[in-house]
Amino acid sequence: MARSKSSSRWLQEHFDDPYVLQAQKEGWRSRAIFKLKELNEKDQLLKPGMLVLDLGAAPGGWSQYTAQHISPGGEVLALDILPVEPYAGVTFLQGDFTDDAVFEQLLTLIKNRPVDLVMSDMAPNFSGNKAVDIPRAMYLVELTLDLADRVLKPGGNVLMKVFQGEGYELLLAQMRQQYTKVVTRKPQASRARSSEIYLLGQKKR
Repeated sequence: MARSKSSSRWLQEHFDDPYVLQAQKEGWRSRAIFKLKELNEKDQLLKPGMLVLDLGAAPGGWSQYTAQHISPGGEVLALDILPVEPYAGVTFLQGDFTDDAVFEQLLTLIKNRPVDLVMSDMAPNFSGNKAVDIPRAMYLVELTLDLADRVLKPGGNVLMKVFQGEGYELLLAQMRQQYTKVVTRKPQASRARSSEIYLLGQKKR
């Protein structure tokens, strides 16, 4: 079966991507760590001893980077529908975040401990139809905010990948009620053609 032009373009872009090459050279699991690295350097998200939730963790780059920056004494609880290779300092749960039973399993893992940071790099499988894709992406963001509302300690932070579109302004308004400061970030490692941005809610009220 012949590859579509778009998938061939993606493959070419992927293998020419300086962040992909740098990740391979430095032993990171994905190019996505450079997004988190930039965000962490700008906003000082990670400190030793933290409990961090990593949603949409596969292949594990964010968890890998986080575990290194919250040791000693820190722990990452990571979740993804896809399997993730084990890594020191990371407890991994495989399952669908939209599944209520998986959501409850995650709460059980947390064991009522105060969480310092909830971060999500989740995105749905895009169909190319914005009328379908944006609501699906927004649903994941809403579930993440709901979880953060339940488990974050006062003063904790939430970091989420979002796609601008219908519901975005409403989301911003909601976050501004729940967090002392809300900022948008577009890391350099985000592909220019992608509409993704990251929303950071700082200091949960």
